[in-house]
Amino acid sequence: MVKKIFALIALAGIAFMLWGLFKSYRHQETLPRTSRYYAQKGPDELGSANLVTSVVVTYRGLDTLGEVTILFSVASIIGFFLKSRTQRELKAEGFRETSELLHTSTAFLVPIIFLFGAYVFVGGHLSPGGGFQGGAIIASGTLLLFLATPTASRGKTIISLVESVSGVAYVGIGIAGIFLAAGFLDNRILPTGRFGTIFSAGAIPVIYSLIGLKVGAELSAILYKLKDAKEDE
Repeated sequence: MVKKIFALIALAGIAFMLWGLFKSYRHQETLPRTSRYYAQKGPDELGSANLVTSVVVTYRGLDTLGEVTILFSVASIIGFFLKSRTQRELKAEGFRETSELLHTSTAFLVPIIFLFGAYVFVGGHLSPGGGFQGGAIIASGTLLLFLATPTASRGKTIISLVESVSGVAYVGIGIAGIFLAAGFLDNRILPTGRFGTIFSAGAIPVIYSLIGLKVGAELSAILYKLKDAKEDE
C-alpha cells in the first residue's frame, strides 16, 4: 500500500512539472538570436552541408567533448566495479556452443556493420549521422561477435588502443584550432573545400571520425566488462 501511495505521489509530481512546462510554452515564429546565427552563418563559415554537425562539432564542441568524457567515465567506472573472469573460469562454466548459422552470419554481417558505422560518421558532415551514431553501430557489431563467441577475449588491446589514440587526437585537433584557426575545435585548420562534397567542411569529418572511433571503442569496452562480469561469491 505504501509503495502504491509513493508511486502515485511521484506520478503526481511528474505531472505537475510537465504541466508547468506545457503552460510556459510559447510558440516562436522566428529563431532565437544564437540559432539564427548558426543557420545564417554556419554553412558559409564552416562549409558543412549538415548544419547540426556544424553546431555539435564546432560551435558547441566543448559540449561534445564533455559528452565523450562522460561516456569514458562510465566505461571506467564499470570496469572498476565489475570483476572480470579469467579465460579458465569462462571455460569451466561450459558455455554451450553457438550454432553454425550464428557463426556464419556473424562472419558475413560484422564487417558490413563496421563499414556502415564508419560510413555514418565519415559522412556526418553531409547527411544525418555522426560520431555517436556511427560509434553505436560499431558497438552493435561487437555485441554480435560476443553472441557468436561468448568466450572470446581477443580485441581488448585493440579497443583500448583505439580509444586512447582517438581521444588524444580529438583533443589535439581542438588545441590546433587555437593556434591555426579562430579557437578550440575550429574546423578551419584544414581547407573547407567545395560545399557538399566528401572533402569539405575542413576538419569536421576528421573530428567526427575520431568521435565515432572513440564512442565505438568505449561502448565495446563496456560490453566486454559486462560480458566478463561476475558477482563476488
